[in-house]
Amino acid sequence: MNLDNYYQAAWSDFNDADAQQGEFNLIPKGTQALVRMTIKPGGYDDASKGWTGGYATASDETGAVFLSCEFVLLTGPFAKRKIWSNVGLHSNKGPTWAQMGRSFIKAVLNSSRNIHPDDNSPEAQRARQIRSFGDLDGAEFAARIGIEKDGQGEYRNIIRLVMEPDHKEYAELMQAKLQRDGGIGGGHGSGGAPATAVPAAAAPAPQSGTSYTPRPSNAQGRPAWAQ
Repeated sequence: MNLDNYYQAAWSDFNDADAQQGEFNLIPKGTQALVRMTIKPGGYDDASKGWTGGYATASDETGAVFLSCEFVLLTGPFAKRKIWSNVGLHSNKGPTWAQMGRSFIKAVLNSSRNIHPDDNSPEAQRARQIRSFGDLDGAEFAARIGIEKDGQGEYRNIIRLVMEPDHKEYAELMQAKLQRDGGIGGGHGSGGAPATAVPAAAAPAPQSGTSYTPRPSNAQGRPAWAQ
């Protein structure tokens, strides 16, 4: 087949084009899954705040600064579905949005690196540090999906809760990641963390001879972080 003729026909005769995809129904509220976070670089840097590498995005209209994120579900009946959301870094209206963003990122680190939220050991504190937002790009963590209205009044899915190792369903969700990454399944009690932690990204500048060992879960629920 002459490729020039093929491409010319492709953009002049649309009879053989695939039918358009219908709108996806929303993922049901309360769905739990392992998700992967990726950041769409916005090209905004502010070295004084540690925002480097071009990952942050700044709004010309509001002056807000955020991480433009995509979350793809990796497990369950809605695997490969995607959710888009912003993680706040700065708002001219006050510190609340940035505080929510920091809480979200902390929970992502706890979930993806298997750090119990009550663990304040030196190893756990180092594991909650990042070198740049690039360490969050590709992080895989357990999440509960929610539904809310956007600015145009349309319903959309959001990450309602990042599920940390103290959540009773955390171990079950992370087991799929362990098996995929070659970890040993291992038994675990109700609400327990996986027997072997496989961090999504290495903690920054670890000291020689040290490693993070997750403490046992207490299986108590955590309050939801509402975006």
